[in-house]
Amino acid sequence: MLKVQLEPVVETRMTRMLLAVFCGLSIFSVFFDSKHMWAALIWVLAGMLWIGLSYNFSKNNLNGHIGNYDSKLASKVTQYCIGHGILLSAGFLYFGYDATVIQIMAMWSICLTVIIFLPLLLPLSPRPAVFFNAILVISMSGLFIWRGEYFPALASLGISFIATKVYLQNAKSGVQYAFSAIALHEKSETVSLLLREFEDSGADWLWQTNKSREIVHASPRFAFAAESESADMEGQPFLKIVAADNWDSGTYPKELNILAQKLKNREAFSNLVVPIMMNGKKRWWELSASPKVDEAGKFIGFRGVGSNVTEQRESAQKISRLARYDNLTNLPNRLQLNEALELAMREAEKWKHRCAFLMIDLDRFKAVNDTLGHPVGDRLLAQVSMRLKNIMTPNELCGRLGGDEFAVVIRDARETQKIEEVATKIINELSKPYIVDQHTLFIGASIGSARGPVDGHTVELLMRSADLALYRAKSRGGNAHESYKHQLHAEAEEKRQMEAELRKAIERNEFHLEYQPVVNADNEHMLVGFEALVRWTNEKFGRVPPFKFIKVAEDARLIVPIGTWVLRQACKDAVKWPGQTKVAVNVSVDQLTEPGFIDVVTKALHDSGLPAYRLEIEVTEGIFLNDGKYATSVLERIRALGIKLSMDDFGTGYSSLGYLSNSLFDTIKVDRSFVVGAAQGKAESIAIIRAVVAMAQSLGLATTAEGVETEIETQMIQQLGCTKIQGYYFGRPMPFADSMELFENQNRRNVA
Repeated sequence: MLKVQLEPVVETRMTRMLLAVFCGLSIFSVFFDSKHMWAALIWVLAGMLWIGLSYNFSKNNLNGHIGNYDSKLASKVTQYCIGHGILLSAGFLYFGYDATVIQIMAMWSICLTVIIFLPLLLPLSPRPAVFFNAILVISMSGLFIWRGEYFPALASLGISFIATKVYLQNAKSGVQYAFSAIALHEKSETVSLLLREFEDSGADWLWQTNKSREIVHASPRFAFAAESESADMEGQPFLKIVAADNWDSGTYPKELNILAQKLKNREAFSNLVVPIMMNGKKRWWELSASPKVDEAGKFIGFRGVGSNVTEQRESAQKISRLARYDNLTNLPNRLQLNEALELAMREAEKWKHRCAFLMIDLDRFKAVNDTLGHPVGDRLLAQVSMRLKNIMTPNELCGRLGGDEFAVVIRDARETQKIEEVATKIINELSKPYIVDQHTLFIGASIGSARGPVDGHTVELLMRSADLALYRAKSRGGNAHESYKHQLHAEAEEKRQMEAELRKAIERNEFHLEYQPVVNADNEHMLVGFEALVRWTNEKFGRVPPFKFIKVAEDARLIVPIGTWVLRQACKDAVKWPGQTKVAVNVSVDQLTEPGFIDVVTKALHDSGLPAYRLEIEVTEGIFLNDGKYATSVLERIRALGIKLSMDDFGTGYSSLGYLSNSLFDTIKVDRSFVVGAAQGKAESIAIIRAVVAMAQSLGLATTAEGVETEIETQMIQQLGCTKIQGYYFGRPMPFADSMELFENQNRRNVA
């Protein structure tokens, strides 16, 4: 407050001194050549001296101390004004006592001039002016009243009152104005400071154009971003700087055209991201600006900010790519495939044609992962993806769904044979050998296809239809293509319901065992054992064939509890058979590799009392594909318990000669397909059976021929040297009670 009030005192001190000199000379001229001339001269010189002291005080104590004023300085200024008023009043009273009317009126006019002009010289300091005014007016009014001249006295009081009111109003308005100016200045300084900090602390920059859209201000950061100098940029078209390498070619991205239109229409814009090709490198700038007008409302240009968002843009693009592409194969992922299929279905519905979705599952890939490790599997998937990508046309999009599952979207599949052609091409290409880390690998591909919208009017339904078709292709043995048929949904629903019933089958006691006899090949009447076969009778589905519910149980991972029940029940039944009769129980891969399987076997033997040598565990060659080392260790522990081991369906799968040579097994079972072929005189089947028998004899193993149904087949098997025979010719699978009757019949024959 003091700073605002005292600043004008400093600024007007010279004017006040000149006014005092003028008034002093004027008064001296009034009394020149009169009896009061010398007194007037002394009075004027005294006034000059007082004004000089005031000027000197102002110079020494006020000037240069802006912002450091205190109340003592303000009081000193008031004292000087009071002293000046007393000095002027004293002269007025002294000379006015016997002055002429002309002289006193001249003095009065000069004093009124000082009263009137003082608010202009001390606009923001009303207190010194009011004191000066009061002292002078009281003296003048008192003198006029003493002389009996009431009008000048009244006029002096009136002028003094008005002057005082003007002092106060001017001071109030002046102080408010001064404070507003200070606030505006501080705000401007703050904005300038913030702008400097804005540029110094971040990657943003400032720019400004004139009405011709030419740069009139380019901040150093803007110049740095444009790889130029601020001075060189000024006067250049703003669009030329932003267009960079594209300026000469005249080919602009659409974002730059939008920017040009905004500038042309004098429209504000915010966060407009523009691609910049500068010195062969692509960058991204984010620009914001608003049009500016002068006091008359005329457009004078744009003022705005910009920033280099290349890093953020590239990061966003990378994140977007990670969200839409598979990281291992660089193929579109499930999200992008879904989007592509959705678009293809919309187009198909719009133009009344068909699209298609192919779901691909790699055959035998799990064996590669399990035997050679996941790194080799990953490199194999990378090669698969390259082959798929190379055979795609613009009409197809291939991608990876996850694991070893891939998919293809065919945008236009109005020709049915087109789907078959694509599927065949994929199967042929993916079935070719692969070289991965010096390993030659062979896999295949199973494909299920569905056409949209006839096989599903939504993406989810169409993909489900393709998945059902794929399941059918896999059930055919793989390396095949199956197109969707409407009955697959019915089969899938039946499978779902069957799975639900299977989960409750053990609790409901719906399973039972049937036993198929195994006889000695040299003596067909000598019963050596039975194979336990599980059967399921359900209230809803009736008697369900094993080939149907076993597959459902495997897919639903119910085969382990079912297999455990079979093993326990078979041991309980077998202990009731006489002599050395054995029972053979099939064990699946899932059972064998289940932790605690050995405990399940030992508990079944212990609870039933069946000797270990009378239990025979049958496994297929497939157990060695998933985890051969673990399977071998489990089989060795089973054999160490005294349990017999049998390899079922030998020769139909993958070579297991290495495991046979390690003497893991006691029996080799020859598949029915070779038995039928040998009976029909096929040289290949006969040669295979002879080779198996010879190998078994050399290793000290027994051989069992499966599926013998006729006398001719029996004779052929006996001639080829198999040691045991199993098949309908000697007995179909039967309930346990019927198996007991076989022993009674055999005893009667022996007695006879």
